[in-house]
Amino acid sequence: MVIKSKENSIGAWAFLIGVVLAVVIGIATKLIPIPALITYSPQIYAILVILGLVVGFSINVSGKNSQTFLITGAVLVVVSKFGMESVTGSLIGIGIGDIVSSTFAALLVLFVPATIVVAIKTVFGMAKI
Repeated sequence: MVIKSKENSIGAWAFLIGVVLAVVIGIATKLIPIPALITYSPQIYAILVILGLVVGFSINVSGKNSQTFLITGAVLVVVSKFGMESVTGSLIGIGIGDIVSSTFAALLVLFVPATIVVAIKTVFGMAKI
């Protein structure tokens, strides 16, 4: 029988829901132009920001795990940002450049708050405040 830890359960679920929502929203906004999706896009992105904050506050990372999370989060943010710009130009002929760029943008909205919160928690943990 496998024993699972419950300490990161909220953060893990928020992260999973946020990634799925970001990918679905990123694809749906460009692939299927649903008027309601376009109308409520600020609220949808606000939900992604809130999920990112929930992930950052509820995930229990310390020591080496926080370094791993921060490096991975920074890489995801940088690659998503540069991917947004480069993919739009290179895949525009195929017609999927906007879809990929929109998906990267939605993932950025989720990852940036989570990475910032964990970075601040790590700095305060190092300062022993």
